[in-house]
Amino acid sequence: MENQKYQVLLYYKYVNIEDPEAYMQEHLAFCKSIGVLGRILIAKEGINGTLSGTVEQTQAYMDYMHADPRFADLFFKIDESDGHAFRKMHVRVKPELVNLSLEEDFSPTEVTGKYLTPEEWLEALKDPNTVVLDARNDYEYDLGHFRGAIKPDIRAFRELPGWVKKNKELLAGKRIITYCTGGVRCEKFSGWLVKEGFEDVGQLHGGIHTYGRDQLTQGQLWDGKMYVFDERIAVEINKVDKQVVGRDHFTGEPCERYINCGNPECNKQILASEASEEKFMGSCCDECRTHPRNRWVISHGFSMEDARRRNEELKLATAKA
Repeated sequence: MENQKYQVLLYYKYVNIEDPEAYMQEHLAFCKSIGVLGRILIAKEGINGTLSGTVEQTQAYMDYMHADPRFADLFFKIDESDGHAFRKMHVRVKPELVNLSLEEDFSPTEVTGKYLTPEEWLEALKDPNTVVLDARNDYEYDLGHFRGAIKPDIRAFRELPGWVKKNKELLAGKRIITYCTGGVRCEKFSGWLVKEGFEDVGQLHGGIHTYGRDQLTQGQLWDGKMYVFDERIAVEINKVDKQVVGRDHFTGEPCERYINCGNPECNKQILASEASEEKFMGSCCDECRTHPRNRWVISHGFSMEDARRRNEELKLATAKA
């Protein structure tokens, strides 16, 4: 097994699935039978998944999907990997693939923004009349984003429509282009923008992932890394002139290393170097550092008295600085 090559598959498709629950059971059974691991969402409106396995296992999965008429043209984004990018196999049924919290939902098969190839996207980025909207979460943006892209003041994807309605003057009369990791979110978001009356709306076809692997663009005008929802956490995109945009939560220094806050009730993702994680006990704030169930504190063999004492020392040192 040590010499086997692994792959990570990323894919989605908006297509009608009559009985998501039954399909979920069938799908999970097949995935377990071939040994792939990952996270797959199934809804009446389609499927969205990321999984990992050996080349043989992932090929078996792609063959299985392409044999189904609903997914005969399904496009897979493929990354090489040193091993599995997931620890378990989950297939879950959801009301919708992505949640925009709309009063009246719709399918991107009905309306969506214009697809832009990586080359067209690069040209659009250079157009001064273009507004670039990042359709991802804040922690994804903080690790990496397109130069000049707007980071909406939101914490979750479902808050995007509200932000747009509050900032219509920023977007009025502009060409709007939007992007996300693999495309599934901006398919829905760009379609909603069209339904809201914005006339010139485009989306990066295949998402950042496809852009970063395009031989002509070479990931130009992307800074930082792309956040991914698996064990890898982050992958490189820009092969020309990458700049690090992530900043250590504690020191403000350049950083591209994410950790989860040690307080399980917080679990916030923060950028932190190994030195900062050690110094600040793997936690984002005073309250979290002294939480009785802090995972970092427990795993390092400290008592809560130790944690409180170390935290007081940190506060004193910060005050003197």
